[in-house]
Amino acid sequence: MGYWKSKVLPKIKKVFEKNSTKKAAAAEATKSFDESKEEYNKAFEEKKTELQTKVVEIYEASSTEIKSLVKEPKEAGLKKNSTEVQKFLEELVKIDFPGSKAASEASSKFGPALASGSVFFVFEKVSTFIVTEEKDVEAPPGVETKTEEETSSVVKEREIVVEEEKKKEKKEEEKPQVIETSDEKKVEEKPAETSAKGEEKPAEEAAAVVEQAEPPKP
Repeated sequence: MGYWKSKVLPKIKKVFEKNSTKKAAAAEATKSFDESKEEYNKAFEEKKTELQTKVVEIYEASSTEIKSLVKEPKEAGLKKNSTEVQKFLEELVKIDFPGSKAASEASSKFGPALASGSVFFVFEKVSTFIVTEEKDVEAPPGVETKTEEETSSVVKEREIVVEEEKKKEKKEEEKPQVIETSDEKKVEEKPAETSAKGEEKPAEEAAAVVEQAEPPKP
């Protein structure tokens, strides 16, 4: 029990005191950063055009974890990827990104999780460039609409062509039938004419015979 009080307990107290001191210092650094946010915002707007290309290059060269954190900042992600976060901040310091220097210093002293306020501020500014880039890469909605319209018009044209072909086929099928019926009528009419002529001839011959048979009148 004496050993516990004299040796172990003091060490535990020191750890807690150190942590509390560290948290207090981190909170103070965050407060100082918050007071300078207006200045950082102003500098960011002034240098926005100049920074865009450089920021995108740094972002593209970063790990997948950093890209995810920039898009969706989470404290758990800062703890897991503290080394990557620090490297990313240092790269931003090199291009004089507004707020990156203070955020990088706080992160290296207290860890990204305790300096999350300043780190997330910088990440938020970086994300504005990334979202813009992704939107530019995506095809505009008008292009998709045009493609759909073109596709539908092509389909309609094909349908019209198919319908016309079907109509032609039907007409071709109907033509032989019409010819056949007209031929049949001609065939039927010919025997009728022949029989009529045949009936006329015997009648004429009979009349001639009767005339010859009758004796001449005195």
